[in-house]
Amino acid sequence: MFNKLKDTVWTGIGVGILVPGILIGITWYIMHKISFLAKADLLLIGCIAVNAVMLKIVFKQNKDNFGRGLISATFLWAMAFFYYKVSK
Repeated sequence: MFNKLKDTVWTGIGVGILVPGILIGITWYIMHKISFLAKADLLLIGCIAVNAVMLKIVFKQNKDNFGRGLISATFLWAMAFFYYKVSK
């Protein structure tokens, strides 16, 4: 799945921001349409946790730089979620 992607940190950051971003967008829409999911912030954490699954796959393929980018993107998403929870 990740064989065709370059083994660079920037590619890892891009994928690590894009994939959870799409999932968070879908989840955000569903949370606002279904009333009993409005307080289910754990769904947002699950969207960010997708990076951990991708990280496991990437490290098995020995793409260390790509994995470093994924970890960086995961920390960025974690900080954004923390800001969201604190400002709420």
